[in-house]
Amino acid sequence: MKIPRDLYGRELAALLCRDWGYAKVNQVGSHIILQTEQPGHHRVSIPDHKPLRLGTLNAILREVAKAKKTTREAILGSL
Repeated sequence: MKIPRDLYGRELAALLCRDWGYAKVNQVGSHIILQTEQPGHHRVSIPDHKPLRLGTLNAILREVAKAKKTTREAILGSL
């Protein structure tokens, strides 16, 4: 599945909160801090940039997929 090239950081944060059990716990400057406790404690920082760079987006997706014990494609499918 292709990675979207026009995804904003704010949109990705909203998607992770809505579909993957994350909650916004803080924002420091232009970085949104999300946290989840399912299946274990995990925090991720998402830059609120317009749009996210592909390497940054790919790294966030890999990190979330590892924490949620799923695949990157499953997360991309919910975009």
